[in-house]
Parts: sequence; structure tokens; C-alpha cells
Amino acid sequence: MEKQSPKKSYALDLASSLFALVLILTLMYLSQSVLLPLLFATLISISLFPLARFFERIRLGRALSALLSVTIAIAIISAILWFIVHQSIIIGKDATAITSKVLSVLDGGQEWLYEKFGIGKNQVLDKLREQGNKSLENVGSVITATFGSIGSMLASAILVPLYSFFMLYYRDFFREFFFRAFKSTPQQKVNEVLNKIYNVVQSYLVGLITVMGIVAVLNTVGLMAMGIDYAWFFGTLASLLMLLPYIGIAIGSILPALFALAVKDSAWYAIGVVAWFQVVQFLEGNIITPNIVGSKVSINPLMAIIGILLGGMLFGLAGLILALPFIATLKVLFDAIPNMQAFGFLIGEPEKEHLKRNATQELLMRWGIVRLPRNKKKIQVDVKTKVENNDPQTEVTYKEINESEEIPKDDPAGNASS
Repeated sequence: MEKQSPKKSYALDLASSLFALVLILTLMYLSQSVLLPLLFATLISISLFPLARFFERIRLGRALSALLSVTIAIAIISAILWFIVHQSIIIGKDATAITSKVLSVLDGGQEWLYEKFGIGKNQVLDKLREQGNKSLENVGSVITATFGSIGSMLASAILVPLYSFFMLYYRDFFREFFFRAFKSTPQQKVNEVLNKIYNVVQSYLVGLITVMGIVAVLNTVGLMAMGIDYAWFFGTLASLLMLLPYIGIAIGSILPALFALAVKDSAWYAIGVVAWFQVVQFLEGNIITPNIVGSKVSINPLMAIIGILLGGMLFGLAGLILALPFIATLKVLFDAIPNMQAFGFLIGEPEKEHLKRNATQELLMRWGIVRLPRNKKKIQVDVKTKVENNDPQTEVTYKEINESEEIPKDDPAGNASS
């Protein structure tokens, strides 16, 4: 029986790896009700591992350390939720004044529409009434979906802490499972991949929490400088929306901008809020996050955006939050699998040599498509010696030779192939 050629074998291995990846994603989509709490618990347990190790070092025992770590996480998350709800209630007490201001703004907008486009007030009200009737027709399905979502959230609120506790408590048991599952792979490599996944995800989570804190302070300072009430609430809420990569701060600027439009005498305050939040987003993306997270989570922005969109398609809002750590984990796995290393390279951040002006020429030379360039200028030296009347004379001539810069590798003579 003939052996398969290396190219054919590589193609089959690549096809099987891609098919397995598609199959895994399909199973993830079908089992998302069970999988999503497990994935969130995995992220939380990874972020809590240093705290659990600290408690174990002071001899509290693994079970108690895991329980204390999860309890602290629950307390922190509960405090953040209480802060948001409490501030929302306080803002709601001023709803009458805010509502009157909003109505005056709407009246002003209505007058502007009438002056510019001739759209009367009755036309706007009729349109709003029509949209309201359409919404009421679907109110039953909306209520059903809302209660179903609340039930899912309550179930996750119970399951996620429970999963997190067991992941911290049984972490060595799970590590041995991977050793047993990949017996054909060197155990040292399996251990290195597991450690790298942990380091990448933890770096992302710790960096994200740190960046969220810095962004919350910057947002709040900007809102305070503009005299916007409840600056800490709006600034913190916008920073929490950074869980939605690339779009979180932009979405978070809408609520304080509307609030500023409602309570301030000039629309410039709302424009200032949006502008300041965009400045903060620029600082976060170009200065804060690169310096805090660094190169530990090296995902290029294009693949990150594609991954976020795919995550949203698969799992909705939860997929947007889980997309980046999931892509970072995929990159580690792809880098460890020979047949998938090209895809790991594609997910990663381009190096500086890929962005230089002459990057194309260097790339072709590195991959052997063209030979190393010859010097553009060569000096040919000719030495001639003559003897006249027993007196030797030496004549030296210099000639400059210009040669082509790029020579195809497969032409040994140095001539371009026709």
C-alpha cells in the first residue's frame, strides 16, 4: 500500500482539525445553557486562584480557602450591583424634574423638525402611537422572554459560584484528567499548555479589572469637571460596560449624555460628555491597556472583532464577554498543535517587521521566494602592468557595475526568467 505524500497528509490533518473545531462550536451552541455558567465559573476560578493560594499558604485548608475566595468574589459583585441599584433609585427620585426637562427638550426638537422639514406634532404623535401599538402586540412574547431570562440569571447566580468552588477545590484532579486524556502527547508539553492558558486568561482578567478601575476614575473626573451630577455612578457604569470590548465605553457614554441633555441648559454638555468618553476610550485602547496587559494577550484587533461578532452570534451578550479570553485560549491551543500553528499565527499580533515599508521584500527573501539582494554598486578593479625600457609601470582602472536588486531564487544565472 502506497504511503500518503506529506502534502496530502497535512491537508487531511488540517481538514480533520477544522472539522473538529466546527463540531465543537456546534456542540457549544446546542449546550449553551449548561456551558455558559461553566465558562463564567472557569474565568472566575482562574481570577480567584491567587487568592485561594494565599489562603492555603496561611494553612487554612483547600476547601476553606476555596470557599473564602468565592465568598469574597460574591461580596464584591454584590457590592457593585447594590451601588448601581442604589444610585438608580436615587436618580429615580428626581424623575419628575428630569421628566419635565426631557419634555421641554422634546418640544424643542419638535419645533426644529417643523421648521426644517415641515413635520407637524400630530404626525410625530401618530407615528409614536403606531410604533407603540406594534410593540403592544408582542408584549406577551417580550414578557415571556424576560421572565425566562430572569430564571436563567437566577440559575446562573447559583451555579456559577458552585462551579467556581469545585474548580478551585478539584483543580489538581482536573489537571490529571488532561494528562490522562492526552497520553500520546508528552506530559511536559500538556503541562506547559495548561500553564500558558492559565497565565494568558489570568493576565487578561487582572488587566481588564485594573483598566476598568482606571477608566472609571477618568470618566468620573471628566463628568465632575463638567458639573454632571451622579458622576461616580455614570463613570463606574461606563467602565463596567468595558466587559463588551471596543463598544462598551461608547455605549456607556449614551446614558450620561442623555442625562446631561435633560438637566443642563445647553446641549454642549451632552456633546462634551460624549467627546470626553471618546478621549478616554482612545487612551484606554492605545496607552492604558497596552501598558498594563502588554504582550501577554497578543490578539490582533481584526481577529478580536471577528471573534466578538461570532461570540455574539453564538451566545448573545454572554458571547461578547467571553469572546476575547476564548480567542486567547484558542491561540495557545493552536500554537501547540503543529497542524494549526498557522491559525495561531493569524490570531496573534503582527510583529514590527510585518508593518515596515519594505516588509514585502523582506518577507519574500525570508521565505526563499527571492534571493538576497546583491549590492547595487560594485567596483571592478583592473590592474595592468607594462615594462618599458626595463621600467615596470602599473596601471589601475576602476569601473562601477550596477546590478539588479531582486533576483529570483530559481535562476542561478541571475537573469530574470521569461
